[in-house]
Parts: sequence; structure tokens; C-alpha cells
Amino acid sequence: MRAFREAIEAHDLDAAEALLAENVVFTSPVVFKPYAGKAMTAAILRGVSRVFEDFRYVRELSGADGRDHALVFTARVGEREISGCDFIHLDEDGLIDDFMVMVRPLSGAQALAEAMGARFEEIAKEAEARLG
Repeated sequence: MRAFREAIEAHDLDAAEALLAENVVFTSPVVFKPYAGKAMTAAILRGVSRVFEDFRYVRELSGADGRDHALVFTARVGEREISGCDFIHLDEDGLIDDFMVMVRPLSGAQALAEAMGARFEEIAKEAEARLG
């Protein structure tokens, strides 16, 4: 998990994308339906990197088998402070195959939903171009 954390903290989204499995499933904190696939998950991560300000991981928890991880973070969206957690599962090859994000408080989640919603068309086009 160190490689993913370091990539995100360094804003190296290409390195973060390289750690995603082709069949990764991304579960958003603000959208009911999960997103499937590496291209879409990478595009979402890039979109979030443009929305979050002052992002930093503050704690890391790992399961005994080394395949389940929780990365606790803080960030800001506009004037809203957010606390959150990236729940990550690794497949047999050590690639991320499940990525679920949770955030709080509600006002922060709403600010995130609004900011990401405003960029979603751009995110979807980026994912489509990566498939292309």
C-alpha cells in the first residue's frame, strides 16, 4: 500500500493508475452505483485530485493478510473540511481491485458531490479516451 500512498501524496497519478487492476471497482462516497474498470477509476482519481485541496493521509491501517487497507485522509473542498477513508483491497497480483471511499461530514460530502458533478462529463470523456 506504500506505493499507492506515496504516488497519491506525490501527485503522481500515472504511478497510482499503474497500481489499479483492469477490473477494479470504485465505490464513490456520493454516488450509489459503483464504477467499474481501470480507465474510469483513474479518471475519477484525476478528477478528485483537482477538487481536493490540502489533501493528506493521516493514518494507515492494514489487515493481517496484507490485502486489505484503510487510508485515513483529510482534505478541503472549497471552504469545507473533509475527513475520509480509502478502503482498498488488493488482488492476488497485488493490484487494487476494490476501492471504496467514505467521507464526512455531510456538508463536506455535499461539497464533494457538487464539485465532482460539475466535472463528471470531463471525467467520463477522459475515461473513454483511455479505453480508446
